[in-house]
Amino acid sequence: MTDLWLTLVESINSAFGEAHVMTTWEALAVLLAMAYLLLAMKANVWCWAAAFASTAIYTVLFWKVSLLMESVLNIYYMAMALYGYWLWTQGGDKEQGIKVTTWSLKTHLKLIAATSVISLLVGHGMATYTQAAFPYLDAATTCFAVMTTYLVAKKVLENWLYWVVIDFVSIYLYLSKGLMLTSLLFVLYVVLAVVGYFLWRSTLANARNTYDDNACDTNDFNKNTHKKNVLKLFN
Repeated sequence: MTDLWLTLVESINSAFGEAHVMTTWEALAVLLAMAYLLLAMKANVWCWAAAFASTAIYTVLFWKVSLLMESVLNIYYMAMALYGYWLWTQGGDKEQGIKVTTWSLKTHLKLIAATSVISLLVGHGMATYTQAAFPYLDAATTCFAVMTTYLVAKKVLENWLYWVVIDFVSIYLYLSKGLMLTSLLFVLYVVLAVVGYFLWRSTLANARNTYDDNACDTNDFNKNTHKKNVLKLFN
């Protein structure tokens, strides 16, 4: 009997010790995820380093608690962090990193349609073969998050609008499951996504104004050069 109690106590102590380690790593992953978001808002390339570290930790944590699909999803995020870093530093025509851009409404509608179809298929599979509480909403948030992460890597302005919608749906899912703190965290994500959109839009507008000013200067230079050449002919 004494041996049984000793074994039970040791098991409990071991569980608490492991939980403490897991909580520490989870807290670090959350901090790195917040760092990623704040840096991404400013289009700072180091956001991808924070993203890589955060998702690497989550990959291990989710694997340890048998959330295998979440673990696989974070492996994808790790790959996108490497891809995003490369695009932001060496992508583009001059291999100097890509700039903030915007896509047409037609392109976004096609993207939404394709992702919606995939979400329905995944949701149907989850509804049929799993015990998921909200299979279609869960599938939609996951599929659109995968797609939107690609838009972040491509520096597409509208990625922030997608995140606003995804985060709102996620808030509903978490509230339905009584996850109040996580819901509050995603409220913060919504606010940051809105701020990120306006910051990137400002960056895009400034880049366009600079381009227009340079184009005007070039045209003025060409006109002046042409006038000088004409005067030389008459002189």
